[in-house]
Amino acid sequence: MSTPTGLGLRVGLGFDVHAFGGDGPLVLGGVTIPDAPGLAGHSDADVAAHAVADALLGAAGLPDLGTLFPASDEQYRDASSIDLLRDVMTRISAAVWSVANVDVVIAAEHPRLAPYVPAMAANLTAVVGAPVSVKPKHAEGVGAVGRGEGIAAWAIALLVAQESG
Repeated sequence: MSTPTGLGLRVGLGFDVHAFGGDGPLVLGGVTIPDAPGLAGHSDADVAAHAVADALLGAAGLPDLGTLFPASDEQYRDASSIDLLRDVMTRISAAVWSVANVDVVIAAEHPRLAPYVPAMAANLTAVVGAPVSVKPKHAEGVGAVGRGEGIAAWAIALLVAQESG
């Protein structure tokens, strides 16, 4: 298979950020975090799943999450971001790519995320079909995330061209 890199490998970077203030629960990596304020967004505002989806889409050279599932489209109101990620995986496979791995960093001052990391990694891994590592970080008081106004996530994904035939 001929790919733009000539190596059959592509890397993508995804980013997402949402402010606290949503009506629903806090959902990260498909895990509902109890006793935490929700994030504002058109879907469930799962910044981890959104960052993973954009990393995968970017690596495959496909349109970004906001283009595929626009906030202006009511069918995506309160949508499960894990379901959107499943749709992204269908598109990745159709574009003849497979995922080698994904790495995710979630920046949040609160709530404490470490107890939920294994479940987030397991959920994302199950949907992506490849290892997904998740690391919680603090912004140490710097910026909107550091002031506890919201949560941000970054993801990097490595795709491998599927064998043709």
